[in-house]
Amino acid sequence: MSRKRKRRLGGFFLLLLLIAAVAGAWLWQRYTSFADAPLSGIEAGESVLVERGDSLPAVVRKLREAGVREGDLLEWRALAKQLDAAGKLQVGEYALTPGTSPRQLLLAMRDGKVIHHRFTLVEGWNIRELRAALAKAKPLKQEAGTLDDAALMKALGQPGQHPEGRFLPETYLYTGGDSDLDVLKRAHVAMAKALAGAWQRRSADSVLKSPEDMLILASIVEKETGIASERPRIAGLFERRLKIGMRLQTDPTVIYGIGASYDGNIRKSHLLTDTPYNTYTRAGLPPTPIAMPGSDALHAVARPASGEDLYFVAVGDGSGRHLFARTLAEHQANVRSYLQNYRRATQASSAQ
Repeated sequence: MSRKRKRRLGGFFLLLLLIAAVAGAWLWQRYTSFADAPLSGIEAGESVLVERGDSLPAVVRKLREAGVREGDLLEWRALAKQLDAAGKLQVGEYALTPGTSPRQLLLAMRDGKVIHHRFTLVEGWNIRELRAALAKAKPLKQEAGTLDDAALMKALGQPGQHPEGRFLPETYLYTGGDSDLDVLKRAHVAMAKALAGAWQRRSADSVLKSPEDMLILASIVEKETGIASERPRIAGLFERRLKIGMRLQTDPTVIYGIGASYDGNIRKSHLLTDTPYNTYTRAGLPPTPIAMPGSDALHAVARPASGEDLYFVAVGDGSGRHLFARTLAEHQANVRSYLQNYRRATQASSAQ
């Protein structure tokens, strides 16, 4: 090959290298501009849901549907590979905050920095109230609405178990894609753990024969008072009644037995109508819990206060507090005091 031809080929290859370098620089600039530029086409409050089985192309399609136009699939793949996010996007809901870059979004998806929502299970709710609240929780997926209580417990892996009292009142975090069953499973595990702990801590002379008995009594204590300091005292009072064979005579169990037809007023006819939950007509504990007891109620039943009280009645002043008595005569005097306080509070309320 002539020297002249060699010079021409050398110049040609040099030109190719220059073109490649320029092209590479342009591609790199485009890539870095894509990776770190704020995403456009999104507004505050928007999000994208990564579901089980979603691949990167599926996630990019969802971003397109949300209004994101930056980057082609090749650029998203390259960025995912660079960030070690390829195949590692975690399930959940992610915020599409204005100003977020593709790099920040993929890092969030790789590290599982999902949006968390809160569901609070309130102390004293019964299973009807819990299910009604779950049905209103957004964006929680609804899977339990068509299930009756028996089917619900089967879906939770607890076939044959009564649902009342089985879910611990707490605030539970969930993310988009989670269902009401997911929340219930966590609440069920939490209650099982709390009950087991309370049973292990119970007083040596406890009259309760099983963790089930403890859960039932804790649910009654939960419904009888919202005053934390009163719970151990009421728990001790009920324990003494059980020991001597005295009926519990507690209104919340009667109300639970009335069910959804309860209109807010408990009448003498209710107290006289025998049901499995009427502790005025039947001795011992009712057959199931009547509500979801919180940790404080469980602790109160595990470690009830000592004393001689056998009776209690509301003060009647709207405070939620109670008057306690050792004898029936003392109790009857407290009932008269309650009625006087109740009348005064009602008259004051009517005068306003």
